[in-house]
Amino acid sequence: MPNNPESNTCDEIIFSSFFKSHIKALRNFLFYKFGNLEKAEDVAQEAFVKLWQNCSAVPLEKAKSYVYTIANNSSLNEIAHQKVVLKYEKDFSGLDRTNQNPEYLLEEKQFQDKLLKAIGNLNEKQRTAFLMNRIDGKKYSEIATDLNISVKAVEKRIHLALVSLRKEIDLLK
Repeated sequence: MPNNPESNTCDEIIFSSFFKSHIKALRNFLFYKFGNLEKAEDVAQEAFVKLWQNCSAVPLEKAKSYVYTIANNSSLNEIAHQKVVLKYEKDFSGLDRTNQNPEYLLEEKQFQDKLLKAIGNLNEKQRTAFLMNRIDGKKYSEIATDLNISVKAVEKRIHLALVSLRKEIDLLK
């Protein structure tokens, strides 16, 4: 075995052959991690660029491992970055609410007061069915079971509640 200070990974023909034989598998590996083909192709290309830049330090026998390690680390870095971006968006999405126009906030508060008053004016049966559906998120069949009435009766109560609310809120405008 000749003691060659420069690895044969730096030979363009050998590198090109290595690239062609491994790029598809590496891209697929990254695609499975990212779920995004374009991002997977970019990271795979970057891994091979780094291999080319460090070809003298990486023997051909270790090139595959090197490329996969670089690609995996890059994908982990990208995923960590996306988590930071999502956390930032989540943390600062509430700022828009506090920076809203004061007139809009006042109108929103007034509408909420009107809605609560209108709900309070519903008869007990309508109010109960309506709130169980809208606040508790119960299905009509669940409400029917809880109130010991038919599903049709629940539908009618909620329909009448909505009609009444619409009329009352329109009158309050």
